[in-house]
Amino acid sequence: MRALSMLFTVVLFCPLWVNASSSQSLHTKVDLVVVNKSESRLSVMRDGKLVKSYLIAMGDMPQGHKLKEGDQRTPQGRYTLDYKKSDSAFYKSIHISYPNEEDKLRASALGISAGGMIMIHGENPRSPLPPEEAQKYNWTNGCIAVTNKEMDELWQMIDAGTPIEIWP
Repeated sequence: MRALSMLFTVVLFCPLWVNASSSQSLHTKVDLVVVNKSESRLSVMRDGKLVKSYLIAMGDMPQGHKLKEGDQRTPQGRYTLDYKKSDSAFYKSIHISYPNEEDKLRASALGISAGGMIMIHGENPRSPLPPEEAQKYNWTNGCIAVTNKEMDELWQMIDAGTPIEIWP
């Protein structure tokens, strides 16, 4: 009985992140977006605390840093979410400031194009798969994809100028 009482206390008073369906989370402006490529997760943070986490799809070659246009990789490093595009081919999108100066210098030294137009975006409108099924596969050209419903949530929480860290 004592163990049950302790469990109840822990469950009742244990701090949790904001519930995904909570309207409060949708009105929270985040100050950092973190992508963990190895976990296929995008997390939004406010004051160092997790607000919400999303399952993501990336490019066909998710491991390693993006080196050149067409390599199907998602970049790694610290960038800025610099603008929003409401009329994106993949529902809505938020642009990632790739390539940065280091990326451009690396590509120039290798004699290749670094590429660009890396976005966080919604679903592929031409996909025959339901959104939850499509998210199980890496189908983008290096972008970060979420469902349209999740993109609507991110759209509300992220302002242009928000930093994004993309980890291996």
